[in-house]
Amino acid sequence: MKKIVTIIRPDKLEDVKQALEEIGCLGMTVKEVKGRGIQLGITESYRGTDYKVDLLPKTQVEIVAKTEEVEKIVDTIVKNAQTGCIGDGKIFISPVEEVVRIRTGERGEDAI
Repeated sequence: MKKIVTIIRPDKLEDVKQALEEIGCLGMTVKEVKGRGIQLGITESYRGTDYKVDLLPKTQVEIVAKTEEVEKIVDTIVKNAQTGCIGDGKIFISPVEEVVRIRTGERGEDAI
């Protein structure tokens, strides 16, 4: 099993969520977060005064999936979150040792 943590633009969440549902990926956790990448934020102007916004609003989506489903999920996220501009986000994939469904006590892939 793998955990997929995706940081995307907030305006792309609905596109990504709908596309994931279409491929059968239903379970996810979504968080509103702030962060920055290599662009180190943006500079904006308000009434003639420039100011730097170094932590931009982003959306974090976490998914735990079977290892064989990871590539399809990642491809779907990239296809639907990509704008081609700096700040599109990142995807992090890490192993998951165990999953336990609290309601039934099921473990492993059956608990996803």
